[in-house]
Amino acid sequence: MNEWRLYRLRQLSKLGASLMSKYYFVGSGIASLAGAVFLIRDGGVSGSDIVIFEESHQFGGAFDAHGDAENGYFMSGSRMFEAMYQCTFDLLASIPSATNPNISVKEETDQANAEWPWHNKVRLVDRDGHVPDFHTMGFSERDRIQLVAIMAEPEALLDGKRITDCFGDHFFETNFWFEWCTLFAFERWHSAIEFRRYLRRFVHHFSTIDTQEGIYRSLYNQYDSFAVPLTNWLKDHEVDFRFGVRVEDLSFASGSDAITVTGLATSSDGAAERIPVETSDLVFVTNGSMTADKTFGSMTKAPGVNRSDSSGAWRLWEKLAEGRPQFGNPAAFNSVIAESSWISYTVTVKDPLFLELMEKFSGQPAGMGGLITFKDSNWLITISIYHQPFFPEQPEGVAVWWGYGLFHDRPGNFVKKPMVECTGGEILEEVLGHLHFASGDQDAIMAASNCIPCTMPYITSQFMVRTGKDRPLVVPDGSTNLAFLGQYAEQPDDVVFTVEYSVRSAMTAVYSLLKLNKKPPPVYKGLHSPQVIVDAIRTMHR
Repeated sequence: MNEWRLYRLRQLSKLGASLMSKYYFVGSGIASLAGAVFLIRDGGVSGSDIVIFEESHQFGGAFDAHGDAENGYFMSGSRMFEAMYQCTFDLLASIPSATNPNISVKEETDQANAEWPWHNKVRLVDRDGHVPDFHTMGFSERDRIQLVAIMAEPEALLDGKRITDCFGDHFFETNFWFEWCTLFAFERWHSAIEFRRYLRRFVHHFSTIDTQEGIYRSLYNQYDSFAVPLTNWLKDHEVDFRFGVRVEDLSFASGSDAITVTGLATSSDGAAERIPVETSDLVFVTNGSMTADKTFGSMTKAPGVNRSDSSGAWRLWEKLAEGRPQFGNPAAFNSVIAESSWISYTVTVKDPLFLELMEKFSGQPAGMGGLITFKDSNWLITISIYHQPFFPEQPEGVAVWWGYGLFHDRPGNFVKKPMVECTGGEILEEVLGHLHFASGDQDAIMAASNCIPCTMPYITSQFMVRTGKDRPLVVPDGSTNLAFLGQYAEQPDDVVFTVEYSVRSAMTAVYSLLKLNKKPPPVYKGLHSPQVIVDAIRTMHR
């Protein structure tokens, strides 16, 4: 047999093995959906060879907006994104819109943001309902020095440090802190590493942190605008979604330093099953979940806090990490609920009065302004008024808005109870109190509204104090067929709690395990732009 024929046989053998390969995803959040798209689009994989296991009966992960006008719409939240999310827009450019298949999700999003761009005229509100000069950052010279110092500090020197270890008390009273922490959901006790990454990653937003220009929103909520079209596309390509299936554990080949998954242990309706994994198969695991164990309340019921640690995403990671330090340390992120949790709330209102009063108060129609934060609120309340409709089937005359409070364990200013103990009605009462609307208007809004609160024990767990080894690499050293996806997989320079981080992890995992001659686009680094630096310095002296 000559060398050419031998070479061709080997190539055909490899091709045959790849054609028979299976691709397993644990979880159906944005990272898994994106990973499946990249396998098909860039890897030439057949959708029928892809299996996505989902513990719940809903796809989308943190993109979880549901409900109706009669019973109230509800969601845990939505993620901000912006023009420098290159992996995200690369993905969305490939997917047809769910409402207009003639354009991509990217085109739909670009059109929406061109028509309703953010330019906030009211960013902060004080205890009296007045709007302070929120364009002034309020830095002292010490604040500026400390801000520059943490951005210049090598990341390794911040292991185990909190943000409070790097700044004096005054920094946390500045307008910059209130505007930055409520845009990105930072608490002062969170990781100095993550705060440094955010400062460097979003330095181009320093100069617009007050007006929030350049912050993007989807046309509708992110479930309907992103998760639905992605899932539709995958189903059209015959991807196998298996709902109500929990992946309990992975088995690995022994006798080698290589990391090779050989099986999946699953359970569904109490029935256990072991799924064999061949050496040519690939396994993608979303380890951990920021919306795990979330609980919803109602107008008459407080959501409470689910402390059961029942999420399969966390349990699986804990099992995998036991005795395997290269798989990270989940306890660094999920062991202190008091520091990783807060409460959001979604309000459905059937009277135009609220939007009319908010337009008069803010000087902008719904959807044109950004976040509004009540800086003296004991709960540190922030609200977001969306462009309407926020749901595709939302009837005319019904509006939806959303908000959250970062300090749910403190008594409210008007409702003298911790936020976590409050019903949706009491949370709405507190918000309206901070707006100082006339009592008659408040009563009318209360009567026309349905406020559904949501407690999320791990919503900012990815910001918890950590070391550089607490998150596993997307593809751990020595892995032949396993990758980690999502918010708890390490990706240098990029920032967690973003859609971009999840999509980048999926792109990295697919390109690496398929050994494609492709790499994700580099993380945007505004610090390399002289104009961005000049604008940031000017902002720090405002």
